[in-house]
Amino acid sequence: MFSILILLLGITSFYLLIKRHYSKWQRLGFPTDEPLIPFGSLVQIFRKEKHFGLIMAELYEKFQEKVVGCYLFTKPALLVRDAELARKVLTTDFASFHDRGVHVDEKYDPLTANLFNLEGQKWHTLRNKLSPSFSSGKLKGMFETIDEVGNKLINYIAKEVDDGKIHNLEIKSLMTTYAVDIIGSVIFGLDIDSFTKPNNEFRILSINLHGNQKSVLLLRFRRLMAFIYPPLAGLLARLGIKDSVTYGLRDIIARTIEFRESHGVVRKDLLQLLIQLRNTGKITDDNDSNWHRIESTAENLKAMSIDMIAANAFLFYIAGSETTASTTSLTLYEMAMYPEILAKAQKEVDDILKKHGLNADGCLTYEAIQDMKYLDLCVKETTRKYPALPFLNRKCTQEYQVPDSNLTISKGTGIIISLLAMHRDPQYFPNPMDYKPERYADDSKDYDPVAYMPFGEGPRHCIAQRMGILNSKAALVKMLANFNIETMPRKEVEFMFHTAPVLVPKDGLHITLSKRR
Repeated sequence: MFSILILLLGITSFYLLIKRHYSKWQRLGFPTDEPLIPFGSLVQIFRKEKHFGLIMAELYEKFQEKVVGCYLFTKPALLVRDAELARKVLTTDFASFHDRGVHVDEKYDPLTANLFNLEGQKWHTLRNKLSPSFSSGKLKGMFETIDEVGNKLINYIAKEVDDGKIHNLEIKSLMTTYAVDIIGSVIFGLDIDSFTKPNNEFRILSINLHGNQKSVLLLRFRRLMAFIYPPLAGLLARLGIKDSVTYGLRDIIARTIEFRESHGVVRKDLLQLLIQLRNTGKITDDNDSNWHRIESTAENLKAMSIDMIAANAFLFYIAGSETTASTTSLTLYEMAMYPEILAKAQKEVDDILKKHGLNADGCLTYEAIQDMKYLDLCVKETTRKYPALPFLNRKCTQEYQVPDSNLTISKGTGIIISLLAMHRDPQYFPNPMDYKPERYADDSKDYDPVAYMPFGEGPRHCIAQRMGILNSKAALVKMLANFNIETMPRKEVEFMFHTAPVLVPKDGLHITLSKRR
């Protein structure tokens, strides 16, 4: 009898502790989502029904308050709904929110130690060292490689539509191949052409990154937990659930660095700058001759390990490839539904190419790309409606009083900002589901700039933002210059369930086009 009472007491105590845990936000005075124990606000992820970014967007739309409590499985977190407060979190009050609160373990999982994940002074030091890699001068130096990959894309599509007929193409997969080849060339220093040789080592690794094998499903779950519940991601890493793709890419980088240093090979790419940083402790200023400086030092004096280079190269791969592929394909998809926008963008491309003395099927220049102002507005509108990351995450690093309220955010609290919902909120962007590049024009400004932050804001904004935009605009120029895109009825993009932080179109993105003659 006594043992039964002890058991009942234990069960009751456990139940009360669980109930207390999931009532944290009510007790602290925050409006809150009603959690379903033990999934919190994420039961749709458990059921494989909806992407995390869409769940956060729905939660945003359910409330009107500035800050809303939620539970990421067992982890209490706060969703910031107010654009002004979100910008404070990212910029002026950055000292209270300087970390992302995602999984990073330099000892047991060294390839997580990248610029996105690192915290505190380690992040700050690495950020300062890497920032010169993406200056305008460095991007201009890399542009020839970007342009070469763009020509391979156009040549491949031209062969597909060479019969003069109209063809329906799944443009997202084509732009993913384009983006992956740019990353392979510019960041990993490889000479690849996945359009004609789809079975190359780098492309196979890229495919495996999004594979559907059961072994990969556990890795996908680990990647999701790295954002939502870092302790579980750390446990999985210590149990040996590590990302074979990142370690495969690490091997490619190690081989490439060894080959370059032993043969004195120099290329104008990001890997060369990382080698320079590894050997000298810094990246030199924008000077063409600096690309050709080969300096080395003893292994024990290297400023960066191979693992550190691989970790950051993989970060640039994930961020750069998806940003480029999504932004380019979604821009073309939206243009196909807005013929007046398409015609205006295509005319600008034709006019600027003529102004710079360039041919549609020839080489582009960095200067010509920068001259295309309307195309820049189109890219802005695409990244507004479809931000590369549908949410931003931060961790409160010191107690924070919510302005104009009696609410306090305690240290260690996870913060979510739903960019997808904020960018589609009519309070900030009138008629948000309409595709309106002109809303950013100087003579209209038909939006609230405080709410527009597709690449984040503040010290932790996307370091490779300009490179992603440059890659996207280069592909768009080549597509508009070489192909006619047929008009189609308006249809909003649906997104599938996926454990990656980015949104993935449910059935791809199809457009119909023909060769311009």
